[in-house]
Amino acid sequence: MWYFTWILGVLLAASFGVINALWLETTACLDDEECGPGD
Repeated sequence: MWYFTWILGVLLAASFGVINALWLETTACLDDEECGPGD
């Protein structure tokens, strides 16, 4: 059942990448005064 562990690892890495990208976008908007909902 090595494939089960492999799939879990891939999903974990992908979710970490998505969460990291969202976090970077959020912190970039916090530092920028002109960043609004439409940006």
